[in-house]
Amino acid sequence: MTGLRSAPEKVPARRRSGRAPTIHDVALAAGVSKSAVSLAIRNQRGVSEATREHILSVAQELGYRSNVWARSLVQGRTGLVGVLLQDLGNSYHRDLTFGVEDTAVENDLRLVIAHGRRDPHRMQAELDSLLALGVEGVVIVSSWVPPQSLERIGRRVPLVVVGRLPERVSGIDTVANHDELGAKLAVEHLVSLGHTRIAHLTGSSRPAAMHRRQAFSEIVRNLLPGIEPQIEGPEHLDAAIKYLIFQLQEETSAPTAVFTQNDRIAADLVGACLDAGLRIPEQLSVVGYDNSSVCRMLRPQLTSVDQPRTEMGRMALEMLLERIGGRIEDRHITIAPSLEVRASTAAPRN
Repeated sequence: MTGLRSAPEKVPARRRSGRAPTIHDVALAAGVSKSAVSLAIRNQRGVSEATREHILSVAQELGYRSNVWARSLVQGRTGLVGVLLQDLGNSYHRDLTFGVEDTAVENDLRLVIAHGRRDPHRMQAELDSLLALGVEGVVIVSSWVPPQSLERIGRRVPLVVVGRLPERVSGIDTVANHDELGAKLAVEHLVSLGHTRIAHLTGSSRPAAMHRRQAFSEIVRNLLPGIEPQIEGPEHLDAAIKYLIFQLQEETSAPTAVFTQNDRIAADLVGACLDAGLRIPEQLSVVGYDNSSVCRMLRPQLTSVDQPRTEMGRMALEMLLERIGGRIEDRHITIAPSLEVRASTAAPRN
C-alpha cells in the first residue's frame, strides 16, 4: 500500500513555466510517488481510497491530463475504438452510437467517430484515417464498405459491421436486424386492421431494403391470396410518392395502407399526403421502419418497426472487445425487431 509523504502547503494552480503539468509535477505536489499517481489516475489497486482522492484532487488543481499517446507507447494499446457512421444525420445511427459509447465507457475506452456522409469513397477514406490514429478496432455502422475492403482492413484490426452485408466476409463479425420479421410484423398488423390493398414504398436496393421488399411480397401473397403486391421504388422515390398521392385522389382501388422502407420515407409520404389534403390514418394508414425519433415528431405519431438500436450498438462493441481479446471464430448476430403501434394506423374506411 502506498502512503502519503509530507506535501507542500499550497498546490500551485499551474506550472510557472507555462508548460503542461506532468505526472512528476502531480507526484511532487501530492507528496507521493509517480507510480502512486499512475495507479490513482488509472483507478487501479495499490493506493488507498483517501490517497486516490487526494491525488485526483491535486491533479485537477494542477490541470493535469493523462497523455493517452505516451501511455499507449508503454502499454502497446491506445484505448481508442473507432466508429464509422454512414449518416450522422440519421437518428438510427445516432441511437446505435449511444449503445457503443455506453459500453466503451464501461470498459475504459474512448471513441473516435468518423462520418462517411453517405459517400462510399469518403467512408473508405475515413476508415483509413481511423487506422492511422491507432484505433484498436472499428464498429462500422453501414453496409456500404465493399467486402474486399473489409477483408483487407480486417487483417489489420478487428472490425464489426452493424448492418446487412451483401455477403459474409471471413474475419468480420456482424450485428443485423431481422428484416424479414420486421416486414412480417408490419403487414400482419395492417391485415389485422382489415387492410387488403397494401403498398410498399422503398428507396434503396441495399441488402436490408431488398430483404424487406422481398418479405413484403411473400407475406402479402400468403395472407391475401389473389392480390398482387404493389411496390413503388426504389428508383425515383419522389415520383413514386407522387404516384401514390395520385392514386389516393383519383382511383377507387388505391392502397389503403403503405409500409415504408424506413421512417424517413414514411415522414416524406405523410408530409405529401397532408400537403394534398389527405388525412392520416383516415384515408391512408402508414407504417415506418426503425422507430426513430421521427415517429414521435410526426402528427399523427408513426407506427413503426422497432430495431433495438442501443442494444445493437452495445452488442457490436462487446463483439469487438472479444476480437481484440483474441477470439478468432466469426460471429453473426441477428436481432429480432418488434412493432410500436401508434396513431398512424387504423382500420380502413369504406
